[in-house]
Amino acid sequence: MKRKLLSMMAVSVLLFSACSDKEGDGDGVDNGEPVELTELLGSITSKNAVVKGNSIDLVGATIVRSGATLTIPAGTTITANDKGAYLLVERGAKIIAKGTATQPIKFTAVTKKSGAWGGLIINGKTPLARATESSPSNFETEINTNIFYGGDDVNDNSGELDYVIIEYSGANISDDKEHNGLTLNGVGKGTKISNIYIKDGADDGIEFFGGSVDVTNLLVVNSEDDMFDFTQGYTGTLKNAYGIWETAFKTNEKDPCGIEADGNHDGTLPNAVYQSNFKIEGMTIVHKSTTAGTEGKMVDVLKIRRGATANITNLLINIGETSSFDDIIDFEDGKGNGNKASSITYTFNPAGSFAESKIKNPDGATLTKNDSQTGANTSVFAWTGYSFN
Repeated sequence: MKRKLLSMMAVSVLLFSACSDKEGDGDGVDNGEPVELTELLGSITSKNAVVKGNSIDLVGATIVRSGATLTIPAGTTITANDKGAYLLVERGAKIIAKGTATQPIKFTAVTKKSGAWGGLIINGKTPLARATESSPSNFETEINTNIFYGGDDVNDNSGELDYVIIEYSGANISDDKEHNGLTLNGVGKGTKISNIYIKDGADDGIEFFGGSVDVTNLLVVNSEDDMFDFTQGYTGTLKNAYGIWETAFKTNEKDPCGIEADGNHDGTLPNAVYQSNFKIEGMTIVHKSTTAGTEGKMVDVLKIRRGATANITNLLINIGETSSFDDIIDFEDGKGNGNKASSITYTFNPAGSFAESKIKNPDGATLTKNDSQTGANTSVFAWTGYSFN
């Protein structure tokens, strides 16, 4: 305990220094000079905060405040020390985490298991699903309700993520709230996100709470809840995504899906404006878990509900012969069905392996089975070292 307190005091001194003398020329104005960080904890307020060293600790909750920029160099490993650790980028702040194929940036944890730490959260200023045009586009961050996201800037820029690994995330906040691997809250189209590998997380791999940001080349392995989750008015495009449950995988979540898509948050605003209307171009969903009972069951491969409009092309679904699931595609929900304007072009591997009885499409969304679909291009994930055999 004493060592931890001393560490926290040291970080406080570092951050105080970073927020005063080192940020400017003594006149209280941040002139953008680099501020080097050797640990992550508390508030980051510098316009030019830079992680120093190839390996640093994420000691606890760390928030990049509005107006600040955090830069993480290629090849950096950031290790979370406990479940309370997470990194949150406020709206108006930026994160620049540009790894390379040979020097990716990794977020990991001391404890090598799912739920060992929180995750990476980025907030932005885009319009969100809400009751009316005049309603505030301003919502609480799920894991820290004192911090808000949303606004009216579709092209908002929260920075850049490229060649980033996130593993062992998903710590519980409460009985009904958990971190995801990557949470994007109202993130705008000016933000660049590509080449992301999320593995062994306790909740969703990635969740979009509104936003217009496009994400390219996304690999999600063994997320215990949904692989890909969209809600609260997401309008961007996900390009080339691959999600898999491996053979020995098991989950304690009650209703995990490959895709879960809501038009509005939790179906509370069925007539909301700015409901989710997104695209997916090239996706593979693989369910190979042979774990018995509910621990190995994917409830729905695709769950499109609560006013969401999904436009999906080149979707490949691969389910093991003994893997358990309820539905392949399900548009039904007690809080509102998925929008019939949705369009999904898909196939199965092996082709023709599932009956139409596994599809629930009561309102007649456009579903096209086309066996020429190939799904995601896995060659772009070679940098992760993941074996797709």
